[in-house]
Amino acid sequence: MSTPSTDPGAGSGPAPRRTRQRAAVGELLKTQDEFRTAQQIHDQLRSDGASIGLTTVYRNLQTMVDAGEVDMIRTPDGEFSYRRCATGQHHHHLVCRSCGRTVEITGPTVERWATRVAEQNGFREVSHELEIFGTCQDC
Repeated sequence: MSTPSTDPGAGSGPAPRRTRQRAAVGELLKTQDEFRTAQQIHDQLRSDGASIGLTTVYRNLQTMVDAGEVDMIRTPDGEFSYRRCATGQHHHHLVCRSCGRTVEITGPTVERWATRVAEQNGFREVSHELEIFGTCQDC
């Protein structure tokens, strides 16, 4: 789910409580350019001296996704990865399978196509996800 902001309900409701653990997860994500799994985030926090459980990392990541603060994608191997993106606008990602390098991209052609297909089939309030996986030029 690379773009929680496309979900009409994203970010609605009461603001989640700001905890020390959530702040630690958020601060770590600010320093990362690539998508990271909850396990990778947990391992990094623990190695940095944080006292935080893996379940707490998962819970805080989901809260941040729901609030539109963090993007979540499913990798080709089926695992979810998380990243704080530079833009709060709808976008997609190019992700390197080798090093995890991620590039935020827009796709106006994809947006028009998705809207047209949805309308042709009588769908409304449509959202979509698009992640492109490959190998970057450095790998």
